[in-house]
Amino acid sequence: MQEDDKPVLGYVGLGLMGTPMVQRLLAAGYEVHVWNRSPDKTRPATEAGAIPAASPAAMTGICDILFTCVTDTAAMEAVVFGADGFATGTTDASGKVLVDFSSMRPDKAAEFADRLRVETGMGWIDAPVSGGIPGATEGTLAVMAGGGQQDFDRVAPVVAHLAGRFTLMGPNGAGQSTKLINQMLVGCAFTVLAEACQLAEAAGIEVAKIPEALSGGRADSKVLQEYLPRMASGDYAVQGRIDLLVKDLGTVMEESRRLGTSLPMTGLANEIHRLLSRRGLGSADNAATVRLYRDKDAP
Repeated sequence: MQEDDKPVLGYVGLGLMGTPMVQRLLAAGYEVHVWNRSPDKTRPATEAGAIPAASPAAMTGICDILFTCVTDTAAMEAVVFGADGFATGTTDASGKVLVDFSSMRPDKAAEFADRLRVETGMGWIDAPVSGGIPGATEGTLAVMAGGGQQDFDRVAPVVAHLAGRFTLMGPNGAGQSTKLINQMLVGCAFTVLAEACQLAEAAGIEVAKIPEALSGGRADSKVLQEYLPRMASGDYAVQGRIDLLVKDLGTVMEESRRLGTSLPMTGLANEIHRLLSRRGLGSADNAATVRLYRDKDAP
């Protein structure tokens, strides 16, 4: 612990989301150790006062709470259980908690949590987020958690600096399942908003006025308010990549088959996003979904 009894923190995965989250934790007065597979990406955090770590394993003995925000299930397994992963840093991490902000398969989150607890005694909270870069920067993320109540209570005061809402949904894996539901909703919303944008343009309606006209009505939503104006103006500044949604919607469909459920609308949204990725828009922002309907923008 630090002298003021604040837990010492570790953070792995300093990408578009991780960097502003670390900067918020530093601004709140925490000691934060950082590591990233591409070392150059740690520079903004270390310039703000973060301490570079030699490896995830090196963090385990130093830090009380470990945060991760990596690309997928395979990356998470490597960070935790691979060579120089968290689990190799100590044989007794009782009282420490890992909080994973990544998105992955719910069954794997539960499996990894059990394995880490058996091997090291460390707790695990799966805590995928929604809100994009603006939410990470402003500390207004919606964080849906899976894990034990004691571990949740242990990390909640720290996560409060990053999230506007932090909700325990059930045991390990429940946070990931809730994130998949979130991705179903936003994935379908992006595709419908793109269609609405092109219909409005064809009808000669000023698209930028639609969010104002629908504000407070049943069709209103945060996605509508944020993304329809961006689609109309061609603002494709990256706040979240299409390829990440392709990954998550693919996981939704895998989970649907595993559970024996049918998701026809989500399946269509999944195929549309895969088409966008195949057309070279995988690294583009979700607002670029509208490019599917704009011949002048088509790659």
